[in-house]
Amino acid sequence: MKRHHILSFLCAASLLIPFWAAAENSTSVDGYTIHHNAFTADTLTPEIAKAYGFQRSKYRGLLNISVIKDEPGTTGTSVPAQVEAKIVTLTGQTSALAMREIKDSDAIYYIGEFPVHNEQTVDFVIEVIPQGSNKTLMMRMDQQFFTD
Repeated sequence: MKRHHILSFLCAASLLIPFWAAAENSTSVDGYTIHHNAFTADTLTPEIAKAYGFQRSKYRGLLNISVIKDEPGTTGTSVPAQVEAKIVTLTGQTSALAMREIKDSDAIYYIGEFPVHNEQTVDFVIEVIPQGSNKTLMMRMDQQFFTD
């Protein structure tokens, strides 16, 4: 299976599998739509995990972000961006996620990995600066994970 088909499958599957569909979020601001979702890495197929170097585990979470420049009459265009994400704990402590850029044909994704525990709710703070913009776009999302 070609790499672009694998990543396309990963993104499409995130919209089709019930666990992932519940985690799908997007934020529209200043002419951009930022798609952001989180799920456990055990939901990846072994082929996708191997192709992109992800550790399949129900105790590993993946944060997936894509930045789309809105264009009237189209689904928009994927654009490169500076993406920073951090996890905020219940006590207010923050932990930065290392975000990895994955380019797949015309699509660009930013993926961060993090540990998760059963019934844990993870609060994410995401900052995006699309290429060619000097404005930081900020969003928050939270996701509860069930591992047992």
